[in-house]
Amino acid sequence: MHICKICCNFAPDLAKTQINSIIMASVNKVILVGNVGADPEVRYLDRGVAIATFNLATTERGYTMQNGTQVPDVTEWHSVVLWRNLAEWAQQNLRKSMKVYVEGKLKTRSWEKDGQIRRKTEVIAENIQILYRPEQYRRPDGLQVASESEEASAQPTQETDFNDIF
Repeated sequence: MHICKICCNFAPDLAKTQINSIIMASVNKVILVGNVGADPEVRYLDRGVAIATFNLATTERGYTMQNGTQVPDVTEWHSVVLWRNLAEWAQQNLRKSMKVYVEGKLKTRSWEKDGQIRRKTEVIAENIQILYRPEQYRRPDGLQVASESEEASAQPTQETDFNDIF
């Protein structure tokens, strides 16, 4: 087993298992900014727990290479899952075409169907914010709700057009 000499120099009292846990640490974090593909679908489990799902489109803009070759836009679709209060918030606030910020973690589910194992990787959202609402979803007073938290949902913020930024 290899033990990092740098770790030993800075923390010589750490046991080998502690050093291994530092070296073996990992991060499962996803941050996406994209457009909601369709209104969220919400369902409730037997105990009344809400689950919302929607697809989020992120697009890498195309460009022209030096030799004149056009490289087209590339759009990726991500499955986003929201639980409990966040799911209920999404049902009330998220609509197709809205630009949103999603922060969460990746989780892959697997199941068997027709004798074949199926897998699906999803983003389990822990935070979501509306960055831009198309005109048809704006409130009459021009303000919008920008955060999923109950406190923030009660505090409207001034409308900002983020299409020029992203």
